[in-house]
Amino acid sequence: MIALKKPVVLVVMDGVGETPETLGNMVQKATTPTLDMLKETCPWQTIKAHGTAVGLPSDDDMGNSEVGHNALGCGQIYSQGAKLVNESIESGAIFSSATWQELVGGVKRNNGTLHFLGLLSDGNVHSNISHLIAMLRQAKREGVSRVRCHILLDGRDVPATSALEYVDRLESVLSELNGDGFDGRIASGGGRMKITMDRYQANWPMVKAGWDVHVHGTGRQFSTAREAIETIRGETGAIDQDLDAFVIAENGRPVGPVRDGDSVILFNFRGDRALEISMAFDGDDSFSAFDRGVMPKVLYAGMLEYDGDLKIPHRYLVSPPQIHDTLTELLVKNGIREYACSETQKYGHVTYFWNGNRSEKFSEALEDYAEVPSDVRSFDECPWMKATEVAELVIDALHSHRYGFIRCNFPNGDMVGHTGNLLATEIAVESVDLQLNRIKQACDAENAIMIVTADHGNSDQMLEKNKKGKIEVRTAHSLNPVPFIIYDKETRHEMKKGAFGLANVAPTVAQLLELKPFDSWEESMLE
Repeated sequence: MIALKKPVVLVVMDGVGETPETLGNMVQKATTPTLDMLKETCPWQTIKAHGTAVGLPSDDDMGNSEVGHNALGCGQIYSQGAKLVNESIESGAIFSSATWQELVGGVKRNNGTLHFLGLLSDGNVHSNISHLIAMLRQAKREGVSRVRCHILLDGRDVPATSALEYVDRLESVLSELNGDGFDGRIASGGGRMKITMDRYQANWPMVKAGWDVHVHGTGRQFSTAREAIETIRGETGAIDQDLDAFVIAENGRPVGPVRDGDSVILFNFRGDRALEISMAFDGDDSFSAFDRGVMPKVLYAGMLEYDGDLKIPHRYLVSPPQIHDTLTELLVKNGIREYACSETQKYGHVTYFWNGNRSEKFSEALEDYAEVPSDVRSFDECPWMKATEVAELVIDALHSHRYGFIRCNFPNGDMVGHTGNLLATEIAVESVDLQLNRIKQACDAENAIMIVTADHGNSDQMLEKNKKGKIEVRTAHSLNPVPFIIYDKETRHEMKKGAFGLANVAPTVAQLLELKPFDSWEESMLE
């Protein structure tokens, strides 16, 4: 350990963006005396947390927690998610890859079906429908005779009830391709928060529910996806992400169960909600998270390798960015012990994603992690989530005098914001502000520096006008910048003026710790 003048505590208020716009701005509406005080008395500015600042294709692309924490943790901008896949499709590399050739060759030899499973939208957070369409067209060109699509409905990264727009677009493409020996259909579906797309192994029954409809064709039957969505929405009033699962059937028989000799591609590119279904497909006989029933013998691949250390999945179409020179590597190099904590919903973000998509620690001796288990319930029922417990971990870490750098994530503004419940989101933001004050007091007691920022916006824009001018609930991330505040009771750390983003945070932390940054990094925001 080296002697540090002051430890640094980084607080990530997940989903708390900054904008003067008042429509649906629950950050502005919430009572936040701590944030207000910090903005009135401390150096602060807004920084960019979406689009090109986090390696996405354009500034029309909203940021997300994965690419946000990658950028926060490594001080650099890497091509990410949709941009990686776009580049691979444009170059044709995805279709010349050994994995694509293996899966396509397998169904042609076996007279099998090529299945595509994923989130059907153009939100560019987990997936993009254009990637699915490109693969459908290529599959026909390469002589695949039968394709089935298993669609997960979004309503989270796109408008809350926009599912039919994407279903109609997909049905139009399939209608265009069908014929000349090609048979493509939608086979199953359901809301992304109801089936398949759980994360951090918080709700395996949700994954099993998806497995049963996608793989076995077991579930409520409809003749078309449109009929299913309209019927279930009419019965329940649910938005897209919460729609019950459905199976497309003819004469009482599902049109697309997964059989021996088939190939399956998960076309999501984001990893957190792709891991569990990938584990189910790739898992051997020792897989025990749920009963998979009769396991079909299939070839399975993800769009990306969702976990490079655990090698999940075994096959993937596009190689992930190789992230090097992270802040953790710099701290380890300089013998500085660090601490990271959050509750389950964002624990992977302050560990795996922060460390450049790495599950293992760089140093067992110098890195300590702590996870508070999230409740398995709708977050708007309990909008304070585990903020108190996370704050207490940070405070205990500070008082231990063991750590030079402490980071935490409060998921409330994002996870509650995604529910579309405005009152609950207001309370969520207030809950974070309350705990932020407790951490500030601990920093005062221990003479520590506190940085407050966010990984992207969400709770700052929860209403929007649709094309007809009607105000609707918005559950997606916003394109707004996020705050970046430096609090130090003894010293005022002035910041440069300029256009900065999340990748400038790590260099700023390094400067506060008086460390020489990696040459590959963006610049510090400090004067």
